[in-house]
Amino acid sequence: MKLASLALTFAAAAALLCSTAGCAPDAPPLKEPAKTVMSNYLAIQAGLAGDSIQGLDEHAKAIATAVKGDAAKMLPPDVAAQAETLAQAKDITAARAAFKPLSASLIKYMAEEKAGKGLYHEVYCPMAEASWLQTGKDIRNPYYGKEMLDCGELKN
Repeated sequence: MKLASLALTFAAAAALLCSTAGCAPDAPPLKEPAKTVMSNYLAIQAGLAGDSIQGLDEHAKAIATAVKGDAAKMLPPDVAAQAETLAQAKDITAARAAFKPLSASLIKYMAEEKAGKGLYHEVYCPMAEASWLQTGKDIRNPYYGKEMLDCGELKN
């Protein structure tokens, strides 16, 4: 099984477990397209934390497609553009650079909408001067991967 597919499966299982176990009783479940966006985002985050870009283009394109196809325009169009830029990354350095603005936009969206509270955690890496979202409180740094996997501080 590809690492990205495994990461997506893990993220989906964690989300399902939390939704059935009541991890975030104060937060309503994510609606589409945010649900699709976040599951693909988490797969990308896990892949980068594992020093891999395998499947990254597919997940990034899925984010862009979900945002563009949403008639209600829940997510800002910048998210689609940022995901398209990420999909074009040819190496891990470019992917990590493109992941920063996408993360910033999704962090802003989730905070403004008060979505996924208790399920998604913002983590900040002072070395990368950037944040990301992840499930779970064990830090998995997508900007440095295995080199500094646990570098970062939970913001929520």
